[in-house]
Amino acid sequence: MPDISLKHERIAAVLAREIRSGLVRRGAQLPGEVELAKRFSVSRNTVRSALAVLTEDGLITTRTGKGSFVLFDGRPLDGRLGWTHALAEQGVETRMRTVRITLEQDVVLASRLGLESPDVVVIERLRQLADGEAISLERSRIPALASLRDLPGRGLDHGSIAATLHGAGLHLDHCEQRLRGRPLDPAEAALLGRAEGTWFLHTERTSWTADNRFAEYAESLLDPEHFELSLSYST
Repeated sequence: MPDISLKHERIAAVLAREIRSGLVRRGAQLPGEVELAKRFSVSRNTVRSALAVLTEDGLITTRTGKGSFVLFDGRPLDGRLGWTHALAEQGVETRMRTVRITLEQDVVLASRLGLESPDVVVIERLRQLADGEAISLERSRIPALASLRDLPGRGLDHGSIAATLHGAGLHLDHCEQRLRGRPLDPAEAALLGRAEGTWFLHTERTSWTADNRFAEYAESLLDPEHFELSLSYST
């Protein structure tokens, strides 16, 4: 039997070469899933997996006709790439410090999303600029699959949540995001080096795979001195 498991990686490699060579302009809209499936003689699910690899590598991003986008110092960021990729695309040097990785039960999240199990792996990380200034506190909850339950002991794959999810077979496909402002609680203020009650932007992003499996619930507290929200609509 052919090695089907690597088909999406081969397709991603072909498309990545075309993007990096300039044949396809970086950031340009690629052909639709149906057209790509016909071109490579594969299923749309395989195409989706290939596109997920390109997204993880920061080569493409999927935008709908309208949406909300976070700006860093006036520069657009796409949080679906992950803040590390998004900031790096803008030439912003940051470093990420892992505060904790724990196995917990989140009954409220399980009830809200209709999850079979409340078991989640919680990943909390602090993002700092090169001068040490903390600009965000990021918490992610991912399903505690058998292949992920040992994360508290072994850490993230390549220091990346996206790579860790990808290795567990959870390829991000679509998400829902909300944003509001709220004051920092005492623990958050201590980690960020700010006064308790300081207002930060608070984003919540819930991501699923193409077959609608829960992949990640991520909360980010963003310093409003650097981050702002931009709304974009099509008519």
